[in-house]
Amino acid sequence: MRIIVTGSPGTGKTTVARALGKKLRHKVVNEKQFALERKIGKWDENEEELVIPLGEFGKELGALLEKEKNIILEGHMLCELRLKADIVILLREEPLILEGRLRKRGYSEEKVQDNVFCEAGNYCGKHVCSNYAAEKILDVPGGKNIKAAMQHIISTFRERGLKLGQGSST
Repeated sequence: MRIIVTGSPGTGKTTVARALGKKLRHKVVNEKQFALERKIGKWDENEEELVIPLGEFGKELGALLEKEKNIILEGHMLCELRLKADIVILLREEPLILEGRLRKRGYSEEKVQDNVFCEAGNYCGKHVCSNYAAEKILDVPGGKNIKAAMQHIISTFRERGLKLGQGSST
């Protein structure tokens, strides 16, 4: 199964993707690490972040998904791409909880506010809904610990008849 895990920074994408990868025995690929390995994008000193051109990035990820049948891609920019995925997991979090997490990570005040604003405005949700069919989207609400989030995901997979750990369902 080809799975995308996306959401705003601080919603638990990496943690959920790793736990799901372990459970399903799927390879897990982080978007930033993938871009760095492929030398896609450039470091912006002012913003202190990697700026990745979505067109080139999408083509490279598309090629990866053509080769890999059992893979989980995780990252916040994935909501902006239309990729060949069996399911897209959209993680959400309450803006105030998200704000605290991002501050603990040492994000600048501007980045904290930008990300909290995006979460409150449903930025990732709107992009996911415009890029993927509704039946492929699994919306995971905030306020869940990793165990509860995983239970929600696995039970939804079962409800939808997705075969856990046995390859693509589509």
